[in-house]
Amino acid sequence: MAEREPGTSRAGGADPGATRAAQAYSDLRTQILSGHYQPDSRLTESELTARLQVSRGTLRSVLARLAQEGYVTAEANRSARARSFSEDEAVEILETREVLEAALAAKAAERATEEDLAELTDTCQRMWAGRESDGQDESSALNRRFHELIRRAARQATLSRFVDSLLYPLVLRQYRDIERPRPRATIIHEHEAILAAVVTRNPEAAAAAMRHHLSAVRRALQLKPEA
Repeated sequence: MAEREPGTSRAGGADPGATRAAQAYSDLRTQILSGHYQPDSRLTESELTARLQVSRGTLRSVLARLAQEGYVTAEANRSARARSFSEDEAVEILETREVLEAALAAKAAERATEEDLAELTDTCQRMWAGRESDGQDESSALNRRFHELIRRAARQATLSRFVDSLLYPLVLRQYRDIERPRPRATIIHEHEAILAAVVTRNPEAAAAAMRHHLSAVRRALQLKPEA
């Protein structure tokens, strides 16, 4: 008898249980990344099964996967919690991000297409246009867009996967200065410096500009000053 493919039913269609688990994983991961759950907050089974509309067994498999990937912490016979990071862990993650994204910026300078350059330019222009009127959420969305476009222009899947594994969005949310109403005034200038280096096909300058930008991001967080 032929074995079934994972995620398929005996009738050959998609396995409803696997589909629900995949959707629950995606939904809960998105909620954690968006800041719906505060660092170290308790994730209760009753609340999550109702929110995600899954069984306890499915939820436990979802939490096990998220724990393996570092989004939550879970111990035997205890509730899972949203991941929190020590200051040392946070600094290590952010420093690693600087190295990896600098390498991506250098590749973008070598490989960006005219379409890539046009989208990067448009994103910077939108950041200027919304500087006085847009709130923190819109500014953050445009910032993420800029970095995503750099990664796309780099066309370096392995580096991108390493960046995704860092969980730096959780670090940024945990240590951001909640009293700062808007992003730093210099952030658009930093993006434009990266863009200029990419446009002029200067990998070394692109890497340096990205390192400078992400170092400034790290210094703006509520972390202890470096010794």
